[in-house]
Amino acid sequence: MDSRVDTFGPLLRRWRERRRMSQMELALAAQSSTRHLSYLETGRAQPSREMIGRLAEVLGVPLRGHNALLLAAGFAPAFRESALEGLPAAKAAMDRVLQAHRPYPAFVVDRRWNIVLSNGALPQLYEGCAQSLMEPPVNAMRLMLHPDGMAARILNFEPWRGHCIALLRQQIDSGADEPIERLLAEIADYPAPPRVDPAPGTDEVERFATPLRIATRLGPMSFLSTITVFGTASDVTLSELALEMLFPADEQTARIVRATTN
Repeated sequence: MDSRVDTFGPLLRRWRERRRMSQMELALAAQSSTRHLSYLETGRAQPSREMIGRLAEVLGVPLRGHNALLLAAGFAPAFRESALEGLPAAKAAMDRVLQAHRPYPAFVVDRRWNIVLSNGALPQLYEGCAQSLMEPPVNAMRLMLHPDGMAARILNFEPWRGHCIALLRQQIDSGADEPIERLLAEIADYPAPPRVDPAPGTDEVERFATPLRIATRLGPMSFLSTITVFGTASDVTLSELALEMLFPADEQTARIVRATTN
């Protein structure tokens, strides 16, 4: 789903089908009638701004998609899309979180997985990556999974790639644009690196989450990843930023990190 101007009816229908809702289900949830909803989808009726808001809320349409629905119906967008530099308070808050997370790695990515902020912790994780992958904007997915990136040192490459692919597919299902579909196709086509002997000691962790297990010159390290988003964002850019923080998944990793900061 992209943000180009489209006619309202087909755009609404694609969102409804993406959410696997019938016209009746959507009409009831949006406090409308099946007949009116059918007319909206076929273009026989035009929606009000209020109706678009109700439909977008029921369908869980992200802010970018909500703006696209409004534009398709002839209304002005409801949500501003700012450059990150135009959000100084949010940027300062994210930077405080990033720095507070040191000595463990943390970074902020945009909707296309480009890194826009980072705390620069543990540069040893990125040693040996091709310079082309380190040129801004650095794409987190490519950096991890590209053969010239971290892939050859990821000890559980197949499970980790599966985790990343699942994230991208969820993003596409929620209404991501075409570049995410291309990124998924690109990553899925990367060859698997030569098999590396896995690091011991994370079997218990892998029963409930997929860690990032990676070989470094400091020794094998294992991290659990958490992703945080702004839950009440009213700016398109802010709503699409995600803060990813890595936590040690085992005592060995915590010990290595402590040793590097002493």
